[in-house]
Amino acid sequence: MVQTEFEADNKKEAQQKVDRLSKTNGLKIQSLDEKKMYMYKVQRPGKQVVSGEQEAYSKEELEKALVKLGYKVKSINKKLFDFKGGVPQQEVVTFIRLSSDLLKQQLPYDEILNLLYEDTQNKRMKEVIKTIQKDLKDGKEGSEVYGKHEDVFGKFAAYMLSVASTSGNMSLVFESTAKFMERDADFKKNLRRALMMPMVTVIAVIGVVLFYVGYIFPATAEVFLDIGVDLETQAPMTAWTLNLAYWLQDNWLMILLSFIIPIAGFVYFIKTPKGKLLLDKYIIHLPVMGDLLHKTSIEIFARVFYTLYSGSGQNIEVIKVAAEACRNKYMEKQIKEVAIRSMLKDGAGLIESMEATGVFTNTALSRFRLGAESGALRENAKQLAEYYEIQTTYKMQSVIDMINLFINLFIMIALIAITVVSSESAVIKPNTGM
Repeated sequence: MVQTEFEADNKKEAQQKVDRLSKTNGLKIQSLDEKKMYMYKVQRPGKQVVSGEQEAYSKEELEKALVKLGYKVKSINKKLFDFKGGVPQQEVVTFIRLSSDLLKQQLPYDEILNLLYEDTQNKRMKEVIKTIQKDLKDGKEGSEVYGKHEDVFGKFAAYMLSVASTSGNMSLVFESTAKFMERDADFKKNLRRALMMPMVTVIAVIGVVLFYVGYIFPATAEVFLDIGVDLETQAPMTAWTLNLAYWLQDNWLMILLSFIIPIAGFVYFIKTPKGKLLLDKYIIHLPVMGDLLHKTSIEIFARVFYTLYSGSGQNIEVIKVAAEACRNKYMEKQIKEVAIRSMLKDGAGLIESMEATGVFTNTALSRFRLGAESGALRENAKQLAEYYEIQTTYKMQSVIDMINLFINLFIMIALIAITVVSSESAVIKPNTGM
């Protein structure tokens, strides 16, 4: 009888893995059990009652383990709702950054994991750290240890951490990964500041103006019509605004659908592989923001290249990982299908192949070319990453300031328009006659 454990996202996937294993090795499967979370209360003689949670295949298995440890079991119950929750990106960044800093102080990694486990408040992250500790003690490969937590760390970070566990300089890989994660989090935060918040502000202002024009204003303007005022002559702006209000009231559903349907269709399209590819292809050519996104992707590529490049051979796997990390599907496709294919099939050099992709700036190509000629390709990649980091940081702040200026102008124009129309209504003189 042989017993083993493995990871699977659901019972169906687990069954498929077991079926493949049995067919390949001619095994007869006796049972397939899933671990469940149990809550327990135990006590040692003369000590206080201790409560806790533990995964186990059965209540009996957990009870035997606790008794073997010298506890008297008070109760063991299956946890009905085992909602683990998510892990915020900042929690992941903190985990990697603290690991990097403590590794620099030459602390053993197992001790670092113990410290992080005690200090982490996020329940899911605690479970991840505990699983990593167990897997490392069991002698599992780095790709298996961290690969199962891609949903928490992300594909790139999980790969980098698995590389760190087998590299000769674990601290450097953790440091580079932490830098990447921090830059990624900072860029997303700035992007939200540059795009999301202004968009919400504009939509809110438009909503307020439409509510005023379509609902509040007609109630006021119709009073003048009731007392016989000729709005076309005495108040042309009021008359035009009232006609606009009637049109909005009559066609509000069509207007709403004309905005919602195209936006929903666009969002659905860009979530498809083809849509994401086309979006990433053209977004880097947009004025101002496109240049920022383009250089940020090149910065990430250069930073990952610097971290993993060994200086021996062509490092195809390094280029592939850097391409996948650059956060642009079109650039990734060009690097994989043009650059890597050219290097493998035609024996082309790295710089020649990168130039053929058409996705690298002249600055990036010149730095890589200089590095290749001088034998300092890795160092030049780091210099390029740091140069674009500084440039994009300052440029992003300039873009945010410019967008905020336009938002303020838009709000001012909307307020002036409402004020002018309201003030015209205030000076209308009703017609009087005998």
